[in-house]
Amino acid sequence: MMDLCLRRKRGALLKPLLSLFLVCASFLMLHRLAERHAAVCGPDCASFKKEPVRSAWWSSNSSEDSEPASNQTLAFWDAQVLNCSEDTSVRKKDWFARLDGKFHQFVLHRHCRYFPMIINHPEKCADGDVHLLMVVKSVIEQHDRREAVRKTWGREHTWDGRKIKTLFLLGTPTTGKDTNNLQKLIEFEDQIYKDILQWDFMDTFFNLTLKEVNFLKWFDIFCPRVQFVFKGDDDVFVNTHNLLELIRFKVEEHKDANLFVGDTISKAIPIRNRQSKYYIPKELYDKPYPPYVGGGGFLMSSQLARRLFVISEKLELYPIDDVFLGMCLKNLDVTPEMHPGFRTFGISRHNSSPMNREPCFYKYLIVVHRLSPQELLDMWSIVHRQELACAHRATV
Repeated sequence: MMDLCLRRKRGALLKPLLSLFLVCASFLMLHRLAERHAAVCGPDCASFKKEPVRSAWWSSNSSEDSEPASNQTLAFWDAQVLNCSEDTSVRKKDWFARLDGKFHQFVLHRHCRYFPMIINHPEKCADGDVHLLMVVKSVIEQHDRREAVRKTWGREHTWDGRKIKTLFLLGTPTTGKDTNNLQKLIEFEDQIYKDILQWDFMDTFFNLTLKEVNFLKWFDIFCPRVQFVFKGDDDVFVNTHNLLELIRFKVEEHKDANLFVGDTISKAIPIRNRQSKYYIPKELYDKPYPPYVGGGGFLMSSQLARRLFVISEKLELYPIDDVFLGMCLKNLDVTPEMHPGFRTFGISRHNSSPMNREPCFYKYLIVVHRLSPQELLDMWSIVHRQELACAHRATV
């Protein structure tokens, strides 16, 4: 009996101890972020503590100073109230009863398209003409990936007169995680870097399409003078110089208006293997997919991005974001361009292949997926060494 009481007491203490551990870990991360930020920008950094976190949305009656968009009207995010109840009429459809249960919540709520913003940066595109906006899909917990991107291909700078800006797209933590502490961490991170857009929907695989359509709407509102958009994952290598050279070539050839280029996948069909992350039941979709690009990284013109926003509002959301964009392109009668420099499945599809770690391939390619944060930092350093000698242009 005494042993049982002791076990109960230990159990009762375990939960508060775990909470205390999470709080301590969070403050340690905040402290490290603050030290790193101070090292980068010096004594002027002290002012960042006084700046408020961006409010849930940016509206025309905000008290913060801002530049109006180029059309001289105050742009704002109008999805201010989260009101997403299920569409009960879907339950009455014959196919719903046969549909795999893990898709029920998706189809019951896929009419819910735009969500309130928790963190917004409408000023990101207001700083003159932005040549290239680097947009990176991420989740709150992947701070180390965002740090690696900021130090490498996501570094904001001007290259040969062409301004490059970076944004990370986030939702909220999934159920069961330490939501409050994670949110505080991301707010602190954003105060330092001011490069995060966060919406009030849960970061899940099916919700990647929400991230797509919410960004397209955001871009249409706040970025009237951006010329090109690169959109990719936070675990890819991007050769920024080669990407800019591709843009320059397309502009010179007058092939940039409907530009949408990446690692194109054609003649694909829905995967019926229930164990696959990409499994789609017949009740949800039973046709071949239109051509689409691997979501690891692709480049598009701003004109096409705006057309994609308009057409996306007319289509039902689909649980695979890459395919959904392919559906939008098909409705615009635009075929995504295949480019050998985009390797969203790796240089070789065999992960153990030495080609996947050969710097000379990275020197001449544009996008390679996938690398860990440390691998990205190491490869970036090697590729940009002047002494790196490649006998001839690497081909695969």
